[in-house]
Amino acid sequence: MGRPFTVEDLDFMPDDGNVYELIDGSLIVSPPPGRRHQRALTRLAALLDEVCPEDLAVLCPPYVVCMSPDTELRPDLQVAWEVDIEEEVVLDAPELVVEVVDPSTTINDLNNKKVAYARMGVPHYWVLDPTRPSLLAHRLDGARYRKVAKVCAEEPFETDDPFRVRVVLTELLGRPT
Repeated sequence: MGRPFTVEDLDFMPDDGNVYELIDGSLIVSPPPGRRHQRALTRLAALLDEVCPEDLAVLCPPYVVCMSPDTELRPDLQVAWEVDIEEEVVLDAPELVVEVVDPSTTINDLNNKKVAYARMGVPHYWVLDPTRPSLLAHRLDGARYRKVAKVCAEEPFETDDPFRVRVVLTELLGRPT
């Protein structure tokens, strides 16, 4: 049996379009995001960037969160403090992480990554499903996430934490086809 992977090992992964991440030395390989995923991501990033305070930055890949030598995640979207960003790495827990799910990533996003982000101390974790469409919002409560909202389609999601934002999925993504 081989040794666990390290963040340094990620430099040697093939440049094949797949997304390579590590959780506790275990390699997670996901297919490249599709068109619907990218559309949801870019629209949500634009919405958040419009209302984000100046000392926070809305980041999409290639920015990663690297909290230890054996864990590096590449969130679909993160909102991090400007002072914590060094090149393409966020050095401390971002305020918000959003994962856009598709059938090949749902289990990982709702389980493994959720636990890893909680351990990192990420205060807010959202899971956006553009196919349904739905948004599941979590807030860190101690060492675990507590669901604070689940909205679908035309239901608005409004929050003041980590900053004031209003998301209506049908406005953001359009109506499901």
